[in-house]
Amino acid sequence: MKRVVITGLGALTPIGNNVPAYLKGLQEGLSGAGWITKFDTALFKTKFACEVKNFDPEQFMDRKEVRHMDYFTVLGVVAADEAVRDAGIDPEKINPDRVGVILGTGIGGLRTLENEYEAYLKGDGTPRFSPFLIPKMIADIAPGHISIKYGFRGINYTTVSACASSTHALMNAFDYIRLGRNDIILAGGAESTITPMGVGGFSSMKALSTRNDDMKTASRPFDRDRDGFVVGEGAGVLVLEELEHAIRRGAKIYGEIVGAAATADAHHITAPHPEGLGARKVMELALQDAKMNPEDIDYINVHGTSTTLGDIAETKAIKHIFGDKAYGLHISSTKSMTGHLLGAAGAIEAIAGVLAINHSFVPPTINHFTDDPDIDPRLNLTFNEAQGKKVRAFLSNTFGFGGHNSSIIVKKFEG
Repeated sequence: MKRVVITGLGALTPIGNNVPAYLKGLQEGLSGAGWITKFDTALFKTKFACEVKNFDPEQFMDRKEVRHMDYFTVLGVVAADEAVRDAGIDPEKINPDRVGVILGTGIGGLRTLENEYEAYLKGDGTPRFSPFLIPKMIADIAPGHISIKYGFRGINYTTVSACASSTHALMNAFDYIRLGRNDIILAGGAESTITPMGVGGFSSMKALSTRNDDMKTASRPFDRDRDGFVVGEGAGVLVLEELEHAIRRGAKIYGEIVGAAATADAHHITAPHPEGLGARKVMELALQDAKMNPEDIDYINVHGTSTTLGDIAETKAIKHIFGDKAYGLHISSTKSMTGHLLGAAGAIEAIAGVLAINHSFVPPTINHFTDDPDIDPRLNLTFNEAQGKKVRAFLSNTFGFGGHNSSIIVKKFEG
């Protein structure tokens, strides 16, 4: 099995429109929540979200390209461009047949679908639809655009497993490279569902916070008074590369992926298993895959969405797998800052872990005010402020509706 390293990062998030800005937001404990600007929320229970801010797609591509893409694809393409530049990849100096793209998304082009159907309903009944409707809305189109832009002809597809999507993308890319099928894969996720149907659908499930009067503190993982997650949007892309290939071209190395796993709860369409059985197993399998012991992990970036059931189940799973060693871990939920990016969550959270390794800190779980009696107070959940810490290895969890669980382990690169 070949070794797989991370040689490039790209991020477009609610707390920073590139990796340096995202790092600053994580270090400062910045909240990305604000009023929804993308549609009229007057009749909606939840009127806020974590939108990408001050972002003009036409600074990165021409107007015609923007019109031919759904917003989630635009976000993915821009994040991929940052990752490619950061990795120093010259398409003229690599074998394009061995460079792939695997990008996860939970829903895909929801905005395009809504806009087109709304226009149809307002018309005279004649079925007039844009010829770009289908290629804009389909979930797999973002990696297609990225491959076309750079001429990458390797493995190319989308993983769709709700909020676990982009961690599954990272796991798949890791597997393909260590099996020798590709030299480089751009992996991660993109999502933009801050639309009437997206917000309305999650709201009808009572999954979203309704803390309109205090939106900046609405995402409260592990807090007794949490009342749901805050939906976010954005993209994250990591360049995964076979170690010897990276060394030959003189690439900088951020870290090494050493383990990954996926399981199912087989329990409920939206609720986690109350004892976190699927979460337990996925962490156990990831550690086995990495040939690591629980004490080898310094930091866990948890799924931690700020939902009543999910936060408790995940902490139970961590205690089961790590035992007393759980109390020596740093644990945090960066969703407290970014909101929940759904299919893109795993990608930006993996980047947060990579930044933690390279900048010796643990991002905080902000917005903690009151301890939850059902969550063990001995766990170090890194409340409210980032903490300095030498991070040798981290584990990142993402869990999706349908009972999909995925975990990935990255460690500091050691020659």
